[in-house]
Amino acid sequence: MGIRLEGQMTNRGSHMKNRSFIAGAIASFVMAFAPHAGMAQDDEALPQTLFTNVNVFDGVNEALIENASVLVEGNLIKTVSSDAIDAPDATVIDGDGHTLTPGFIENHAHLMLMGPSLSAMEADTTWEDFGIHGTRMAEMYLMQGFTTVRDSGGANGGLRRAIDSGQIVGPRFYPSGAFIGTRGGHADFATFTSPPGGSTNFGRLNLSQEVTGVDDVYLYGRNNFRMGATQLKFMISGGVVSAFDPWQLLAGAPEEIAAAVQVAAEYESYVMAHAYRKEAIMNALDAGVMSIEHGFSFDCDIAKVMKEKGAYITTNLTAFDPGLLDVPAVKNQASSLAKAKSASATFANYIPNMKECPVPRGFQTDCVGSVEACNIQIAYEKHLNNDFFGPYQSMLTLTSIGGEIAALSGSFMNPYPDAKLGVIEEGAYADILLLDGNPLEDFSVVGTGDQWFGADPRPDSPETIRIIMKDGVIYKNTLD
Repeated sequence: MGIRLEGQMTNRGSHMKNRSFIAGAIASFVMAFAPHAGMAQDDEALPQTLFTNVNVFDGVNEALIENASVLVEGNLIKTVSSDAIDAPDATVIDGDGHTLTPGFIENHAHLMLMGPSLSAMEADTTWEDFGIHGTRMAEMYLMQGFTTVRDSGGANGGLRRAIDSGQIVGPRFYPSGAFIGTRGGHADFATFTSPPGGSTNFGRLNLSQEVTGVDDVYLYGRNNFRMGATQLKFMISGGVVSAFDPWQLLAGAPEEIAAAVQVAAEYESYVMAHAYRKEAIMNALDAGVMSIEHGFSFDCDIAKVMKEKGAYITTNLTAFDPGLLDVPAVKNQASSLAKAKSASATFANYIPNMKECPVPRGFQTDCVGSVEACNIQIAYEKHLNNDFFGPYQSMLTLTSIGGEIAALSGSFMNPYPDAKLGVIEEGAYADILLLDGNPLEDFSVVGTGDQWFGADPRPDSPETIRIIMKDGVIYKNTLD
């Protein structure tokens, strides 16, 4: 016994000596390099950009800050002032009376889904196709003024890594990973004869996952976060342009929805839920879902619960366009056309209900298709926001409300946790646009288009957006 104890003590003493040696070496290394690192930080000032002679829409208040100056230092807004700012080392941009706003925020995009249909993507699309399309979509969104995009299904963390490392150009990116949904629901993109649980193209690439029971929700929800998701997307309702699900479908048992919320809570994040029907929306809110997607059956009952829960809604207003029934994906498929007619009649009160009982609503385009088609749809969605709700509410929808939604991803999973998004204020991220005019008086300066299908191709970037800055870096500047 004595010999064994001695041996253990000897080994322990040896480990302690090794640990002391390593600790000492690390301390010496830190002491040797820390002074130099400190001097580098002190001596190397962050680059500054000073916008002068601008009128500022701060993302919150309807009144503009007139004849203002905004100083950017590094990737943050350092000063916003109506007085002159002393910054002798800054690069000065004379705004010449243009309007400075926060970068726009898209809360419901699908950057990886190029179409032309779900069945085509399932049967005939490779990861290269998805990746190339996502790369082009990312650049298009940034050039349309969107400095932040929340992807609501289909994209994992790889696209964000490529953007944030500078390999490709794009906005800040909040992916949801794979859609989570039930068999026959709105996330079931498998072919007609695919057996339950069978391998699919969407499943292999973690674009969409079919769940049957709480265990599957745990499995795929946690896998989404492992794959770089910042929040989860659960399909708890049916849709229109999909093969198997009536839009009235109540998909996902209460315990399955609760399981998704639990998984998200483990990561200090949240769940966004595709929900059309009123009962589906209420089920989602009762389970703790924080972001209702589409929400076409919205009414004042739902508004009351949303306010109690602190929840948000994002809605693609193209769903209320009179030409919806002429959309090729709708009119060319008998089941989708029938669903669209039924849905349009049921959802007719959304806009008056939202005006009567407003809740925080984020901008949503929900385009699946070519880059060129989505460019047109984005501009038309901007137009419809102003047409239905006016310029001020539309600007809130494009800016600060989107910033609040982004912050729901929490301190663990939020890839940009150090400052606010969607506002022009001291300490916020320097995501900034300079517009030709005041969007509260002429909303077209944000880059609107008054036509959807049949519209001419749009330019790579609206002429009226003169400067696009993301994270303190200018990606477009057409000022003289």
